[in-house]
Amino acid sequence: MKQIYLDMKKVASLIVFLCISVLLNAQEREEKNAASFDLGSGLNFSFNEENYQFNFGGFVTPTYSYSKVSGGDAENTLNSRNAFLILSGKAVKEKVSFLVQTDYSQSQPLLDAWLAYHPNEDVTITFGQKQTFLNNREMIYREDRLQFTDRSLLSQKLSDTGREFGIFIETKFMVGNNFGIAPMAAITSGDGRNSFGSDSRDSDLGGIKIGGRLDVYPLGYFTEGNNLFSADLTHENRLKFVIGGAVSKNTGASNAVGEGHGDFFLYNANGTDNLPDYLQAYIDLLLKYKGFSFLAEYANASAEGLDLVFTDEAVTQLLAPQQISEFLVLGDCYNMQVGYVTKRGFGFDVRYENATPEFETNLSSLLTDYSSFTLGLTKYFDNNNLKMQAALTTIDVANGNNQTVGEFLIQVVF
Repeated sequence: MKQIYLDMKKVASLIVFLCISVLLNAQEREEKNAASFDLGSGLNFSFNEENYQFNFGGFVTPTYSYSKVSGGDAENTLNSRNAFLILSGKAVKEKVSFLVQTDYSQSQPLLDAWLAYHPNEDVTITFGQKQTFLNNREMIYREDRLQFTDRSLLSQKLSDTGREFGIFIETKFMVGNNFGIAPMAAITSGDGRNSFGSDSRDSDLGGIKIGGRLDVYPLGYFTEGNNLFSADLTHENRLKFVIGGAVSKNTGASNAVGEGHGDFFLYNANGTDNLPDYLQAYIDLLLKYKGFSFLAEYANASAEGLDLVFTDEAVTQLLAPQQISEFLVLGDCYNMQVGYVTKRGFGFDVRYENATPEFETNLSSLLTDYSSFTLGLTKYFDNNNLKMQAALTTIDVANGNNQTVGEFLIQVVF
């Protein structure tokens, strides 16, 4: 009996020892590796004490739209405007990050695919296809972070998705205690996303696109995370604003806004390709204070390299001076929007826009003379991760085809 008692004591001690070992090992694994899911943050994995981090997420935006052109029948549509899947990650010690972003509501889903190196916290060098900073400020924000149900007409007229393939350098630094400066530069293919076409026969056209942006924060940077939106979702305690400007030159553009290739061809006197240079310039101001926000944007698009240009390979049709506006979007656009977000998550927004084509007398110009007014209402249920939005827009066009657009959407970021 005594021998059995001693054996049971050994067994109990062994069980206690094994339990302690399992708990210690589990705690060590928990510290080294972890997984979590939060609405808006997606599914997160971290390994080796968070030295390697991966995220899988996305968002969907079911949308109802009403549209009516004066003199025509109303159109009603119900679809998913966005259906994003996002895979991202970073290696902390190696100072490297990556992102792959797709939108399955589009026929060509791939939007972003890039690899970035971060020498320090204020410098980022990115190679691949990404959302460029060479457009107006609203086009810098991702599709799920818009203040209204859709982008402004300025953004829609002068951009497509805002993605380009190339090298992007982003920096920021402080002068004194509050003055922030963020210079950026990019060299891209000049043909937008998927710039190398569907196969080896569909090659890149024209030259390259070179541009830069400079943002100045006279009163310091926005609160972390609040720089991702035009609306003031975090209610800045002190007045903050950013003044920015961007310029770019696309050498040899063959798309209306320089985000594609092969949409048109122009020729020189020898019958060889002679594509025009496309230039864009932007100035913008974004101000935020205690839920109030104000965004003002100005854009100008112009073209160069138009001497002795022909529209046919046989060089029989000389390009008329105003005719270039039928190939490229040319002219000036303005956008101003004011909004207020309450602490209970209600957003009230107003937007006014205006555009003037470079050649107003050319009725075939891609950019038409218009003015637009939009009223927006948003309810944020979980910051920007779950929200409902509605907007009503009237567009007055010089040619008389006025339009009324109403939209309602529900957005879920997972």
